[in-house]
Amino acid sequence: MVNEQNKTVLVTGGAGYIGSELVRILLQDNFRVVALDNLSFGGESLLSFWGNPAFTFIKGDIRNDDDLRAALKDVDYVCHLAAIVGEPPCKKYPELALEVNWNASVRLYELCEEAGVERFVFASTCSNYGKMAVANSLLDETAELNPISLYSETKVNFEKYLLSHTNSTITRTILRFSTVYGISPRPRFDLTVNEFTRDAALGKPLLIYGEHFWRPYCHVSDLARSVKIALTADKGKVNGEAFNVGDTAQNYTKKMLAAEIGREIPSLEVNYHPAVTDPRDYKVNCDKIRDVLGFKISKTVPNGIREIASLFREKVISEPMNARYGNV
Repeated sequence: MVNEQNKTVLVTGGAGYIGSELVRILLQDNFRVVALDNLSFGGESLLSFWGNPAFTFIKGDIRNDDDLRAALKDVDYVCHLAAIVGEPPCKKYPELALEVNWNASVRLYELCEEAGVERFVFASTCSNYGKMAVANSLLDETAELNPISLYSETKVNFEKYLLSHTNSTITRTILRFSTVYGISPRPRFDLTVNEFTRDAALGKPLLIYGEHFWRPYCHVSDLARSVKIALTADKGKVNGEAFNVGDTAQNYTKKMLAAEIGREIPSLEVNYHPAVTDPRDYKVNCDKIRDVLGFKISKTVPNGIREIASLFREKVISEPMNARYGNV
């Protein structure tokens, strides 16, 4: 393990859903943190860090070289989370998705090499697996990547770019995140577990498409914590490596999620639609990150459902359907 004292970490997308939780964890663990974000979804997630002498915020765009150079000044590590995240926004804004997720990411890495950055952790996605070739098989990091959306295509391409830099002085680590849920400093309710639980808590019936399709799920705080673990792990364990992030036992179909929500909210009404709107269907093996880095989740899907349900039960969110709680 490295000594994180006196290390400075740049978090791109630091005001985002996962990024703001990562900033919180890094500051708590005595890193100095620079957050770079264009605040397209607001900056309220950063308020609790404001005034912390170990925290620096730079409002900027990762497509802008001047913003990147300013953010990289005296930085030791980079956690690259900034992206057009998810299939719907990438489909809606394809040119922007290519600019941000591919062109700007490549340029960021080039400037990291110029700046002498020591470590680079890339937030990728298990969506890269696309659709299982064999039903109910568990896909580990050696499985073939099968991107079936622009979002996952950009992630796969940048993974390949990073892994091709075998002579780089930067320690490069790829984290393939499971589908995320839970509460962070920047709440989102357009994610499957969060959205289903919100709607159920508000008394809305669920209309579920593709109820038998599988996904792995992981709480936002655990995903953020995995980034910190990758930053502090021995370089020989993480350099040029990809890790599925989550827990092998946390693969669920949408029908299984509805059953879990029904245990928390017995009044839940569910309707299933035969149409397939999202062909992704994959179960993921997350044993590698457990065995190599000692990562274990702290929360399960039922924990997350209770967390979200209590948020609405206590009416903490005054406008639960507001568009600011989504990415499109």
